[in-house]
Amino acid sequence: MRYFGLIGHPLSHSFSQKYFTEKFEKENIAGCQYNLHDLESINEFPDLIKNQKGLVGLNVTIPYKQDVIQFLDEMDDIATEAGAVNTIVVSGKEGKTHLKGYNTDVYGFVNSIKPHIQENAKALVLGTGGASKAVEFALNKMDIEMQFVSRTAKEGIMSYDDLTEDLVREHQIIINSSPIGMSPNVDQAPAIPYDGISSQHVLFDLVYNPLETLFLKKGKQNGAVTINGLKMLHLQAEKAWEIWNS
Repeated sequence: MRYFGLIGHPLSHSFSQKYFTEKFEKENIAGCQYNLHDLESINEFPDLIKNQKGLVGLNVTIPYKQDVIQFLDEMDDIATEAGAVNTIVVSGKEGKTHLKGYNTDVYGFVNSIKPHIQENAKALVLGTGGASKAVEFALNKMDIEMQFVSRTAKEGIMSYDDLTEDLVREHQIIINSSPIGMSPNVDQAPAIPYDGISSQHVLFDLVYNPLETLFLKKGKQNGAVTINGLKMLHLQAEKAWEIWNS
């Protein structure tokens, strides 16, 4: 049996196990199982690697996309540049377990948002956690100017309190890379001036549970194009599967 899985905390929101279990059934992929590993601390990670026999691949979600890096032996170029990992290949090298990190979020994000981007558009990225690293890398590759927004202002990062309607109007792409609005907290949304949003905007939420977050609902009410994280999830999952089997 080949084992795959997802690490993060909490994992009640995740569709990954359902996605891969259905994939194995639909495509008649035998001898594979996908499990959820809800780790209360990233320090539980080495024991998982040690004790889970037959483990060949892991996905990584909030809040460990950066924290897991310390335990890896190697990372590919994209994960290194992005500074975040969401896919791990577990293999044996000279009798020792070898862990290599990848970032397939970049692939999923680019291919989800690219068809909706207008020329010279600028982006607001809400949140500065591990998920935002893939977004930053992708936007840089697409030559899109971006402004980060977080709860606390720092160098190069604006606070939500300082975000004005005019700034929202100037940035036609707004990306929620934070877990705000994720199930079960479906009545929450990033605290931005939604009155600045118009039909010229694209709102992208990396959250996919619920499929339409309050953030996206508020954008849609003002005529914006809205995209949830489900297509990105599917694309990054297929890319991870390709890496695990290469």
